[in-house]
Amino acid sequence: MSKSARNKAARNNNARKNALTQTQVPWGTIAFFTVIGLVAFVAIGYAFMQSRSSDDSSSIAGLVTKDDLGRDHVTGTVDYETDPPMGGDHDSAWQNCDGRVYDSPLRNENAVHSLEHGAVWITYRPGLAADQLDALKTKVTGTDYTLMSPYPSLDAPIALSAWGRQIKIQDASDPRVDAFLRAFVKGPQTPEPGAACVGAKDTP
Repeated sequence: MSKSARNKAARNNNARKNALTQTQVPWGTIAFFTVIGLVAFVAIGYAFMQSRSSDDSSSIAGLVTKDDLGRDHVTGTVDYETDPPMGGDHDSAWQNCDGRVYDSPLRNENAVHSLEHGAVWITYRPGLAADQLDALKTKVTGTDYTLMSPYPSLDAPIALSAWGRQIKIQDASDPRVDAFLRAFVKGPQTPEPGAACVGAKDTP
């Protein structure tokens, strides 16, 4: 092969290499932007879920909230600011709240400890119609971290209390019952999420 032919072949070979280099897929760049996109997607999804959770609770009409509640253990009686109480100092033993229905009034100080663990306490005024009682019992027995009991001094037919949150309603069919349970059973307001709801006080 002549020198000119060899030079021509070399030029053609270089041209092919340059063409391959220019058309090579930039996998590193694609991977980088894919990871960035996934991170952004997860962050947006998390923010959306958080906003939905917040909206669920804030949309409950008549919801009463109270923050900065005491959490000390006491042995005596506590003079609570609300009736029923929705938090504050309490007995060292919680009332068992594993979907428990009690037929007699509970001691406030034990029930409040259950609220600290994430329970919702449904109370009702004695004399509530049997069909309403049955409806409430069904919700409680089917939901862990709930308890239910009569409350003689209640100024409404029914009250639902969680730590720092409370609503009072007239009828067990009120859709706010389910909304309250969804929002506050082991909800974000819980001071001790995951703490036990069994193994303590099992009687009124």
